[in-house]
Amino acid sequence: MKKSSNPPLPAGSILFLLVAITLAGCADHNKSVYTEDWESLARHNEQPDWFQNAKFGIYFHWGVYSVPAFASEWYPRLMFIEGHIAQKHHLEKYGHPSEFGYHDFVPMFKAEHFNPEEWADLFVKAGARFAGPVAEHHDGFSMWASKQTPWNAGDKGPKRDITGELAKAFRARDLKLITTFHHARNLQRYRDRVEEELGIENKLHQFGKSHYPFIEGFPTTSDDPELAQLYGNLPEQQWLDQMWFGKLKEVVDKYQPDIVWFDSWLDEIPESYRKKFCAYFLNQAAKWGKEVVIVRKQDDLPLDVSVDDLEKSRKNRLEEKSWMTDETVSTGSWCYTENLKIKPANDVLHVLIDIVSKNGVLLLNISPKADGTIPQDQKDVLLAIGDWLGKYGEAIYSTRPWYTFGEGPTKEPEGHFKYHQEFLKIKYTEKDIRYTTKGNAIYASFLGTPAAGTVTLKSFAAGQMPEKINVGKVTLAGADTELDFELDDSGLNVTIPAAELDKMAVVLKIEKK
Repeated sequence: MKKSSNPPLPAGSILFLLVAITLAGCADHNKSVYTEDWESLARHNEQPDWFQNAKFGIYFHWGVYSVPAFASEWYPRLMFIEGHIAQKHHLEKYGHPSEFGYHDFVPMFKAEHFNPEEWADLFVKAGARFAGPVAEHHDGFSMWASKQTPWNAGDKGPKRDITGELAKAFRARDLKLITTFHHARNLQRYRDRVEEELGIENKLHQFGKSHYPFIEGFPTTSDDPELAQLYGNLPEQQWLDQMWFGKLKEVVDKYQPDIVWFDSWLDEIPESYRKKFCAYFLNQAAKWGKEVVIVRKQDDLPLDVSVDDLEKSRKNRLEEKSWMTDETVSTGSWCYTENLKIKPANDVLHVLIDIVSKNGVLLLNISPKADGTIPQDQKDVLLAIGDWLGKYGEAIYSTRPWYTFGEGPTKEPEGHFKYHQEFLKIKYTEKDIRYTTKGNAIYASFLGTPAAGTVTLKSFAAGQMPEKINVGKVTLAGADTELDFELDDSGLNVTIPAAELDKMAVVLKIEKK
């Protein structure tokens, strides 16, 4: 055996070398992966596979605004607007808002029947792959145990760590965690302007970029330092550091969310702070060894850093990049209100199928009551969707778009939230077909129940497809029933049997040879 020409290291030198290697490894581990600039941040994968595979998540507008259960989740603002129906209601039931402010609802938000285990079980049965709370809405109340603000669910109201309890229950069931933030609007950006300058008319418009109106005599203008933290009546720099970034950092550190989602008005936050948050979240995720997602509306973050979100609307074409729709289970408010009208389950399911066919993901909102119960009519919708996904989920989960999203007479409007009332009117039928693909299969989902007889899938026509395919077998998804078919220049002609089919949506599984 050839001897080494290098003499053995002394024991002390070996120990020193091991310590140096360990320290170097720690230094490398603690080194930031991303810096606070868009070019660096764009290096992260904004649409990881797990997100593209998930397709369906659930969140909930639930907080102090659920106590009055009137008008909408914007009640905290509208109760201060002279002449608004919410203020009229407030005057009749609670008194003048100068004497009974929004903060007076906080002790009434007890969440006494809230059971995170039951919620998590329901969301799993509904077929969701991720779920989470509106961590903070525009109202300034944090739905977690926070040290950044006294106005939090750990110290006031329920006196429970709502987000922490949910995160634990969700992860025990392999649900990813989403936390949504709407608090960019909370800062009173008109706080330094006197009321006379603004005039007394049309205050709803005048305070357009601030959730709470700065009106003398109301608690929104109080110099009480605690009230000021709820109503966003703070110097901008303090608010940005403590209330905007500080709260985000706290949630990231405490709960390690898989998705952080931002509502509108993020453009009111200085770009430097937006970069600061993205870098912090992504660097923390790198330390956790997780791929995370940032979702934004409008044009508030670059799309090579984030995922695009459309409120109560959706794309009317197939998109190359993943995107998201946030939609609610009701036709009205996002939070619970009395007489809230709930959509039929098949309408919600059809929206999900349509979104997935265009490379999208659905984030569905539900509206729990202030006491922590989820109304039965909302549960019924979730359970019906979950039942369908339990049978035909192979056409949804882990799929990717085909060369076309689908065919049929129903078309969505061009445009987004501005046209949400038009989206609400859309009713799909069995003539509307949506496609997805996975492995060797193409799935054709009928948004209704086709009649017995021959149907022609025109997207398989020779002049339509980018390349010819050979079809080996067609079956009803969720069953072993093989169907007769013929592929010709007009498309794929499939014989629908005279049998009882699903009443919500029927899926054909088309397997290539």
